[in-house]
Amino acid sequence: MTLFSQLAALLAIVSTGIVYGTDAFCTLVQRSALTLVDDATLTRFMGNLHRVADRRMQVPGILGVLAAGAAAVSCALAGRTTAAVTTAVAFLLLVVWVVIYLRISAPVNRRLTAAADAHETPADVRAWQRTWDRVIVPRAVLQGVAVLALGVSLLG
Repeated sequence: MTLFSQLAALLAIVSTGIVYGTDAFCTLVQRSALTLVDDATLTRFMGNLHRVADRRMQVPGILGVLAAGAAAVSCALAGRTTAAVTTAVAFLLLVVWVVIYLRISAPVNRRLTAAADAHETPADVRAWQRTWDRVIVPRAVLQGVAVLALGVSLLG
């Protein structure tokens, strides 16, 4: 059971790390860069980016959450209390991330993608982007702390 929990935690670290890296990039680079483009470019770029990302990022996102959950359960069953707690914390942080994504980010993503598909530049596109930007720092923090918690689970 210990080997399984360690492998699950490693899979969760790698999968979650992909999403964390993406969110950290958006936090550190993308937000500022988008302030330098016009509204039409913002709409086209972000709409097309979300079209691709919302399909491809599902795999590491879902895999990270499931692997963290599997690690938490297997650590608990193996009597690895510290590892069970840290992996459970990681799992809960990832669930919160999913809720934020589904309730705030995904609706904006769909609106931007639809606008890009229609070759339209909505008058309030900057407000849409500000809504998305408002949660990217918390999303990155949740993912980063989850990766750290998963790493700590491997120490003992």
